[in-house]
Formats: sequence, C-alpha cells, structure tokens
Amino acid sequence: MRHLALSILVTAALVAVGSAQPRTHDLPLDPAHVHWGYYDAKLTPALHVASGDRVRVETMVAGGLQRLRLAGATEAEIPESLKAVERQVTERGPGAHPMSGPIYVDDAEPGDTLEIRIGAIEFLHNFGVNAFAPGSGVLSAEYPYAQVKLFRWKPGATSVEFAPGVTLPIAPFFGSIGVAPPPLIGRISSRPPGYHGGNLDNKDLVAGSTLYLPVHVAGALVSFGDGHALMGDGEVTGTALETSLRGTFELRVRKGQRIKWPRAETPTAYISMGLDEDLDEAARLATREMVEFLVAEKHLSPDDAYMLCSMAGDLRVTQAVDATKGVHMVIAKSLFR
Repeated sequence: MRHLALSILVTAALVAVGSAQPRTHDLPLDPAHVHWGYYDAKLTPALHVASGDRVRVETMVAGGLQRLRLAGATEAEIPESLKAVERQVTERGPGAHPMSGPIYVDDAEPGDTLEIRIGAIEFLHNFGVNAFAPGSGVLSAEYPYAQVKLFRWKPGATSVEFAPGVTLPIAPFFGSIGVAPPPLIGRISSRPPGYHGGNLDNKDLVAGSTLYLPVHVAGALVSFGDGHALMGDGEVTGTALETSLRGTFELRVRKGQRIKWPRAETPTAYISMGLDEDLDEAARLATREMVEFLVAEKHLSPDDAYMLCSMAGDLRVTQAVDATKGVHMVIAKSLFR
C-alpha cells in the first residue's frame, strides 16, 4: 500500500510538472482578433497565455488593402484572411494599423516588465508596398502628391529588387508591438510610439531579438502589427516596405522589474529607446535610459556609464515621421565580460 501511495504521488508530481510546460498557441488573422488603429486597456483579450508560452501571431499590412490594390496587387494573390478583416473590422482609428490581439499574459501586473522574445518571422504574402502622401514624411512639403510602388519577391528570397541594378536585403520585423496603456489614459492611437511601446519602428527587432515593455494593466494586453519586409532608419516617407507577417513570440513576465520606457537587446547589443516629439529630447532620453541600464545591470558608476555611452554607444534615429520621434542607443555586448 505504501508503494502504491508513493507511486500515486510520483505520478501526480510528474503530471503537475508536465502541465506547467510552456505551450505554443496560435492567433490567426481573423476579424475577431483585430483592433484597428488603437491601444486600449478595455479591450477583451483575444487569447490568454501563461508566462513562458509561445504564440504564433498573424498580422495584416498597415493601412489595409487600399495601398496594395492601388499599387497593383491582384485580388487573386491577396489572402482571404486579409479581405475578411478589411470587410468586417469597421471600427477604426485614429491610427492606421490593424493590430492583432490583445494577448493576456497570466500573472503580469502593473510594475512588472513583459519580456517578448522574437522568434521566426514569416510572410503571409510575398509582396509589399512603399508609399508617400501629402502631409506625411520628412519631405512632405517637397512631395505634395501621392505615390505607391509594389515590390514582389520569391518565396524564401533574401533580397528584393528595388530597380534594375538596385537590390535590397530582406530583414522582416514588426513595426508595432505594444501593451495596453493605463486605464486612466483611455484609448490611444496606434501611430505614435510611447511608454507602452507601440509603433516603435525599430528595425533591430528582427528574429532573435528581445523587446522589454513596462506593464500598465493586468495581463499586459500585448498586441502586434505593422509588418515590414525591410526599412531604413528614419522611415523617411512614412512607410517601410509594408507587408503582412506571421511571427512567433515567447512571452515572459519579469515580476517586480519595473522599467519606464521600452528597451531591447539583440544577440550582440543592448538597446535603449528615447521617444519624444522633439528629436533632441528623444536623444537625451535614449542616453539617459542607457546610463540607467549600465548603472543597474553592469554596476558602473553614473559618471563611468555616461562616458562609456559617449565612447561606445551609437545614437540612431529610429523614425522621424510618427509625430513622436524615436532615437535609440546601441551598445555592443562584447564590451562586457
């Protein structure tokens, strides 16, 4: 009898361990899973996951199908899932991004940090569009008209032809990954990035990178969108090579680890981010965030951290077109033992 009881206890323990193993979930592109143009703490979660779980998320090209169609994409090559979202999601704005989610992460609470490990990124269709329009972009006064251009690439391609003799490397990433803002803020546009993350447009957030976002509501309510096949720092026309993506993400809660602004890391570098309507202030914020990181995580004095940023930190303009400007500082991991 004692052996039987012991066997039952061991079996129960193994079952408990097995049930705690990370799971992989799917969030396919579907009208029920899309909120278009905003983040809001009142949104009903499209999916519940545990900390450590993986999620495969499908997203729709920013702005919807109009630009693709104007640029020459045929109805036959546009996936039906995109057409369903275009038809059925009629509550839109103020931003232009169809966002997939939100995803509720168990145990995430205000004051925690959500760690988003970016895995494989795939295309839902092998074409995308770049565009500019009056009133948008860095040179809006010099381009008071609209233009769209469609680009196609073969499945599995690592580059796309821009023009004869001009080839660009494909490097897909999600321009917008964000959590819900505090409930007191209400609904906010998906266009400007901020303390919630959102439309960061940071081209370093490719597969293998990790994004850290401060949690403002229970469950974090993280959403994904604004797929890009490639982009230059600055995104000067207001668009990258816009497309639709499927991404795999591992979501982890860092309990009690409060950060104020989004941070990231790649396999080779640490990244701090500054976001402000004034580009100078965004640069100051990115520098300040890196100094704070180096003091807290690398145990440097504030003076040494500031000097290291000047000697080894690279300030880059993330994007200059989303009302709120973005600057990020990159510092190599190889500097530290």
